[in-house]
Amino acid sequence: MKLYYDVSACSLSPHIVLREAGLEFELEWVDLKSLTTASGADFSRINPKGYVPVLELDNGEILTEGAPMVQYIADLAPATKLIPPVGSIERYRVAEWLTFTSAELHRGFTPLFSSDLPAELRATTLKKLAGRFDFLAEHLADQQYLIGENFTVADAYCFTILNWSQFVEIDMSPWPVLESYIKRVKARPKVQEAMLAEEKDHQGVIGNG
Repeated sequence: MKLYYDVSACSLSPHIVLREAGLEFELEWVDLKSLTTASGADFSRINPKGYVPVLELDNGEILTEGAPMVQYIADLAPATKLIPPVGSIERYRVAEWLTFTSAELHRGFTPLFSSDLPAELRATTLKKLAGRFDFLAEHLADQQYLIGENFTVADAYCFTILNWSQFVEIDMSPWPVLESYIKRVKARPKVQEAMLAEEKDHQGVIGNG
């Protein structure tokens, strides 16, 4: 398998899951401005949507959305318990959190990356996100991860998005539960591996460019 990614983008989520699952895969960085991959391929031909993540399977199939992608990866390594069994209520809880992260957190953060976002719109966006943070902090107040004490694909995605707070200057101190959650997930060995690998791989591409 090959994962097309950009550093610290939402593609970090499936990258984490691939490592947590112990699967073999390749990484290929994508310049999202020029839509060119590290090997010089036209990324728009790989994913006409023009964004990461993209997972190219060994049979040539392409997956282009993060939520189904992490579920697919986890199902390849059921012993890791990165996703509960099909048909269990816990499986649907994971799907519920993946949807929440996509619709409420990921979408909520996106406008904040715009350099010309009006101050009024930024304030409105932050206020809405604060409400989502309140909800999430209450849920995590007495448990390690989103689905109790077991790390799942939902945590990989949720962490990836919450970690963006450092890039868009969101002060997370009003939510110490979320600060602890971010640190807890970030401290996982495979999460560290993924983040360091992206930086190293990307620096190598730039250095050889």
